[in-house]
Amino acid sequence: MSTAWSSSDSAPQRDEEHRLRELGYQPVLARRMGGFGNFAISFSVISVLSGCMTLYGFGLDTGGPAVMMWGWAGVGLFVLFVGLALAEVTSAYPTSGALYYMADRLGGRAWGWYTGWLNLLGLLGAIAGIDYGAALFTGALFNLQWGFDPTPESTMVIFVCILLLHAVLNLFGVRLVSVLNSISVWWHLAGVAIIVGALTLVPSHHQSPEFVFTEFVNDTGWSNPLYVAAIGLLLAQYTFSGYDASAHLSEETSNASVMAARGIVRAIWVSWVAGFVLLAGLTFAIQDYAGTQKSGTGVPPAQILIDALGTGGATAMLLIVIVAQLFCGNAEVAAASRMVFAFSRDGALPGSRLWRRVSARTQTPVLAVWLSVGVAGLLALPSLYSETAYGAVTAINVIGITPAYAIPVFLRLRAGDRFQRGPWHLGRWSKPVGWVAVSWVALVTVLFCLPQSSPVTVDSMNYASIALAVVLILATIWWFVARRSYHTPSAYGTAREEAEIAEDIV
Repeated sequence: MSTAWSSSDSAPQRDEEHRLRELGYQPVLARRMGGFGNFAISFSVISVLSGCMTLYGFGLDTGGPAVMMWGWAGVGLFVLFVGLALAEVTSAYPTSGALYYMADRLGGRAWGWYTGWLNLLGLLGAIAGIDYGAALFTGALFNLQWGFDPTPESTMVIFVCILLLHAVLNLFGVRLVSVLNSISVWWHLAGVAIIVGALTLVPSHHQSPEFVFTEFVNDTGWSNPLYVAAIGLLLAQYTFSGYDASAHLSEETSNASVMAARGIVRAIWVSWVAGFVLLAGLTFAIQDYAGTQKSGTGVPPAQILIDALGTGGATAMLLIVIVAQLFCGNAEVAAASRMVFAFSRDGALPGSRLWRRVSARTQTPVLAVWLSVGVAGLLALPSLYSETAYGAVTAINVIGITPAYAIPVFLRLRAGDRFQRGPWHLGRWSKPVGWVAVSWVALVTVLFCLPQSSPVTVDSMNYASIALAVVLILATIWWFVARRSYHTPSAYGTAREEAEIAEDIV
């Protein structure tokens, strides 16, 4: 193939089960997901109705409309470069382990080990962040409808109920997950259209285009506008995460060497367009900027909806957002549990023999699902005592997962011609796209660690750098304990491996 972006549909479809054995694994998960379902899981995890809505208040303070709109456009472009580069490596290594397996194959065991722990931290933090965000929005909905007071304790109860719902839905098997994600795509797209349509047609007053695209607001306490604009980019970067879900579901996707790669890229560009429309619709409809920032609901987009549409209309729109967030969290549990399963299959987690077990009935890693939601629940517990904790959980998500995207891409570039590309590749664009991707991730990783408000106190501190340091320290300690048990196989087929697989089917 001489050109970039995708493989030919007329090319012979690979035997994915045979390819998986070549990569060292016996197929045990059900390959029941099609190309649309694979795209849908990454699109659902990115979830513009979750990320943009949850972080909109952050954007109002850190640069305001101008940084939100132009930042979304620019960040989306660079994230597309990251997605293209990662998709190419995914096509060569379509396994549930995804990022860490790619890093292991291209760079060695230590690269795989640290990439895996970063990726796992990010995925588990994402479940906590997404489902806690859904709990906050649910509390705001209950407040509108019944005057409910969303205290930290009541929000935590809602959060736990959402986690349990997502665990149960994921236990039914990948076919239900795929169906829900496919519904999620249309729910998100229709939801954006309905919300933006209502905000366009109903209110009599709208902000001017000049306000939406040029108004700069700085309520961070920092005086340097370039610094404020830089950290304001994080609204978009926080939202554009989770598209590795397509790679984690590779072992359950038909023609995964092509479809998982396509799923990553399509999820990014469709989210890019939909998110821009949603942010524009919300920002044009702001009636009272200061009132939106200090909304009594605790959710600034909810205030925009109340001011523009009234309580009844706002309630209906919030319901659309909450359902989208529930779809998003369910998809993230699927992706994280596959990562837990794969990492355990290679002996990297404490109690690996438990977490790698697969149900003979549903071909689902049941205990991996429960571990994923359990750890996510623990990560969100500090939110009972501090409002800063939710921001810390979000930081754990992005500081773990974003660097993990760039490591396989960097190692692929370092490997040069030794890298054996899959059927989906970038051709002669591979190196320039890859270096842009790696450079962008290096930049935003620094931005993630910068303090976002001044003065820096215990409550306003950005805990991302601490989260990164803690996970690297813990991964290093566990490396010395478990490095002998951790390995990614070079080929499947020994009698010992077959016996171990049989033990893991329960």
